Amino acid sequence: MKPVKPMTWKPEGSAAQMHGIADYEFVRPLGSGNNGRFFLARRPQRLPVDVEYVAVKVLSAESTDTAFRRAVRELTAFSTVQSPHLVAPFDAGQQDGSFYYSMEYFPAGSLAAPAQPVTTAEALRAVADAARAAAALHAAGIVHRDLKPGNVLLHPQGGKLSDLGLAQVFAEGVTITGMGPLDSVEYIDPAVLMGGRSVPATDVWSLGVMLHRVVAGTGVHGDLPAGDGLLALRRVLSVPPQLSDRLPGPVAALVRDCLAPAGERPSAATVATRIDGLA
Repeated sequence: MKPVKPMTWKPEGSAAQMHGIADYEFVRPLGSGNNGRFFLARRPQRLPVDVEYVAVKVLSAESTDTAFRRAVRELTAFSTVQSPHLVAPFDAGQQDGSFYYSMEYFPAGSLAAPAQPVTTAEALRAVADAARAAAALHAAGIVHRDLKPGNVLLHPQGGKLSDLGLAQVFAEGVTITGMGPLDSVEYIDPAVLMGGRSVPATDVWSLGVMLHRVVAGTGVHGDLPAGDGLLALRRVLSVPPQLSDRLPGPVAALVRDCLAPAGERPSAATVATRIDGLA
């Protein structure tokens, strides 16, 4: 990888400039995720990993001591799950009220924003890997809560599941319209949008919607209105999911099973196996 020059980041609505956080030197922004932003950063010498660059997420919400402790507990839980399909966090901390954590950097981008065009076969392989990662989390008693194309990072062998749902740690009790960008809404089980608890079956719903998106190129709720979170939320809650005619029969059957009532959905491990069979 060629060396890159550091880049100054100016937070929206602020005159202050930010070159990094703690001992992480930011190189450039990588994009936004729920309740925060990602940056490419140089690996601090203290980190015992053999890489030159890491990805750092800085949470935009003010992290109180209670939120910080909860986030650290959640990251610790995620880091104990052994799966080659899950992005493991390297480090976490808090500076000037901002919580951050670092993890592997994937230059190929995500399913939502790939660095190069992705074939359907490659997308299916990445979704299957995300399902395997979700299955490993579920076996450990953890629900991801934010499965979507932007959180499936690409590499030559498939994909890795990222962004550990920490937005809900920092925004507990906040309505979904205040929790993140529109790209999250269509992937969330409507039962959760209505106030229900996140369980493994809600991750399976998200996998089904994501599978529909990467194969058909559309969401199960059509095109959501851009820039109007409340209207998008109303659409998701009021319009039943519709499967595209462009889905091959076996893909449509799997998506339909993922969107079935919670007690009738397959496990994430079964979803991965069935996607493998589609190839």
